[in-house]
Amino acid sequence: MQLPDNANNTPRSEEEEDEQQYSPSRPTPTPPPHPSSTLQFATIHSSLSPSYNTSHIPFSDPSIPPIAYIPQPTTTSSPFSQPLPLQTPPSDTHNPLYHGPPPNIARDANTAAATEHHMTLTHSLRLYPHAIAWSTLLSLPIVMEGFSVTLLPSLYAFPRFKRTYGHLLPDGTYQLPAAWQAALTDGALAGECVGLLVNGVLTDRFGNRLVMVGSLALLCAFIALAFFARNSQILLASQLLCGLPWGLFQTLSLTYAADCLPLSLRAYVTSNVNLCWLIGQLISVGTLRGFTRTESQWSYRIPFALQWLWAVPILIGTLFAPESPWWLVRHGKPEEARRALGRLTSKRKPQHLGRFNIDDSVAMMQHTNAVEKYLSEGTSYLSCFKGSDLRRTEIACGVWMTQSICGVMTGYATYFYTRAGLPTEGAFNLSTAMYGAGILGAFLSWFLMRIAGRRMLYLWGVALCAVVLAVAGFVGTRKESAAVSWVLGSLIVLVTFIYDSTIGPICYALVAEIPSTRLRVKTVVLARVAYNILSLITNVLMPQLLNPNAWNWKGKTCLLWAAGAGLAWVWCYFRLPEPKRLTYIELDLLFEKKASARKFSRVQANLSESGYFSVDIGGSEGCVRWHEEVSGRMRKRH
Repeated sequence: MQLPDNANNTPRSEEEEDEQQYSPSRPTPTPPPHPSSTLQFATIHSSLSPSYNTSHIPFSDPSIPPIAYIPQPTTTSSPFSQPLPLQTPPSDTHNPLYHGPPPNIARDANTAAATEHHMTLTHSLRLYPHAIAWSTLLSLPIVMEGFSVTLLPSLYAFPRFKRTYGHLLPDGTYQLPAAWQAALTDGALAGECVGLLVNGVLTDRFGNRLVMVGSLALLCAFIALAFFARNSQILLASQLLCGLPWGLFQTLSLTYAADCLPLSLRAYVTSNVNLCWLIGQLISVGTLRGFTRTESQWSYRIPFALQWLWAVPILIGTLFAPESPWWLVRHGKPEEARRALGRLTSKRKPQHLGRFNIDDSVAMMQHTNAVEKYLSEGTSYLSCFKGSDLRRTEIACGVWMTQSICGVMTGYATYFYTRAGLPTEGAFNLSTAMYGAGILGAFLSWFLMRIAGRRMLYLWGVALCAVVLAVAGFVGTRKESAAVSWVLGSLIVLVTFIYDSTIGPICYALVAEIPSTRLRVKTVVLARVAYNILSLITNVLMPQLLNPNAWNWKGKTCLLWAAGAGLAWVWCYFRLPEPKRLTYIELDLLFEKKASARKFSRVQANLSESGYFSVDIGGSEGCVRWHEEVSGRMRKRH
């Protein structure tokens, strides 16, 4: 099938589109159609599944696709125009290719997909303000978690905390042993892993909203253990228990945003999770900075108590949040999904989005859900390791593990600065500047995502982090001095800026986009578990690398993580695809067709040639629709 003549033209910028659309003296523009609008479908009986032997069906020429329900091409120039009715099929009741009437739900889904593809960022901001607000609310637990998980590693450099929970050294100072540092940090990660795995089951059963409310209620109870802890053992128990709701937060916020937002907003809001982490970390370090000269136990107990200030208001707000419409569709509740989508979109729809329709959007969700049920049966954890979902699980895990390797120095920055020779107050000052640079980088990433794709930004981010970490490692080999300490600190700030401009935010967008919609929660859970397992290893290594009673590598620690970032870059180059501007059903198609990671954008440009699967859920039960485009050889013949 030949694409339209203007399919390869460079699309106009959003500013030009807005100018033309709101200018009364100019006609309505005609954007080039997305390749998905050229897809054609043929109806096949449900018995002809991929595992069914189709060799018995007689075709006069195998290279010629069978006659079936082929929609006529759209003749109007508007991207939001309704496609013409489908052609009437022949009355051949004995041929399994003809089964039931043409489904309307597929046409509605195609209309919704076309609307999303031609919806600019400005349009989507006007249409989905409530979805942005609710997604932001459910992302606030990440701010709270960023505050909490940064609190304890930062306290390792806190004089009063070390005196309470540490041991007296021969030089008269107090230090928390490396084994206890690792145990406290890894205790939280172990709890998070359990919480993550439980979340994959609970969210599928009860939905995002109820699970979030329950998690916040549990956290309020578990914070009390940390606040009243008198020794390291009770503090460890509090970290294990707090890790359970923290693990739930890590995926709930991300999957909820991915479910509730359109294509043009998806990457911006999902990557906002990284900004939430940074804000929480900055508040944590800033809070502790204010207590560095306090000698009483309240210097670290008050920061523990501040966690209660987050949980209660977020819990109350979450009670009124709408459920994910994708979750409602998967549970056979399309009417509730329509009501939820109505709460997520603006009641005053912009006039220039005349083709947007809630029913069409719900039809696209039903259509995508049915396609994924046909391509990959089951929604268990085991399903994540079967067929094309195995590759999607590998990519999600690899992306998050890469983030862990490149950002490990940020988590231990304050302790690293003290071990590199900076005073405690100077270490907290530099940590505050580091998180400020990270927030600036997170804002910059929003603009970078409009210029470059996810894959390019991730590759460049990993490469630059590897280079800067290598430089910092070589600086750390020099004799310790004030100048060397400040140079090392400045290089870690630079790594943080690069990380939060590229790897940090893009990771969340990729992990949210890559999985199939039916397995998204479980795939994201497995990816985060992989991240936490790697973090367990790094949390054992980092105290040994930095602690004066262990290996005491100091600045040379950066060399190890520079090598890890280099290996991660190699994996990203060969395995990481580009999902930018692809709907979930198009991603299903590309993974099912095993498109090369380095050729995703090329296949996207000519999407109709790779074959398209869908399911007729509007006609008779079990009717499967399949499209295989005519090859270039056949086009030459005809």
